Amino acid sequence: MTGEFEHRHGFPPGTNRVRLADHDDQRAARTLARVTPTPADLVTFYVSIGDVTWEDVGNGYFLDPAGDVLLQLQEYGVVDIDTDQKSSGLVIGSNGGGLIYVAGPGGVVYRTQTASLDEAELDKVADDLRQFLELLERSLTRFHADGDPGYL
Repeated sequence: MTGEFEHRHGFPPGTNRVRLADHDDQRAARTLARVTPTPADLVTFYVSIGDVTWEDVGNGYFLDPAGDVLLQLQEYGVVDIDTDQKSSGLVIGSNGGGLIYVAGPGGVVYRTQTASLDEAELDKVADDLRQFLELLERSLTRFHADGDPGYL
């Protein structure tokens, strides 16, 4: 994708990477598992992957490192997923357009309808983390093919 990026868009590519987890990331993943009902597949992901930064795929896609998820949790708490406030989730990333991704109990991934978590309205985007990652991969593939990542 980055090989022809500058020719296509007229400016050099930014950071586009999947960073492997280091010891700090793995420690943060284990802490998440202890302090919250974090979905098992998210913990497994964070033990292997430190973060995903795709600045140049559409507006961008970002999956935060486990340490940032912990900081978000400490500073702001969990995100209410339903109107009864019986289900809550963790902020795991965002797109470059300001929409926020939230992992709920059982691994369902949601996206905010606006760039705010205050009284957030969420749309389900994937049944689990695996499906969400597959959607991200499709966005990357589509962007590489025709310059349009779709709407995730």
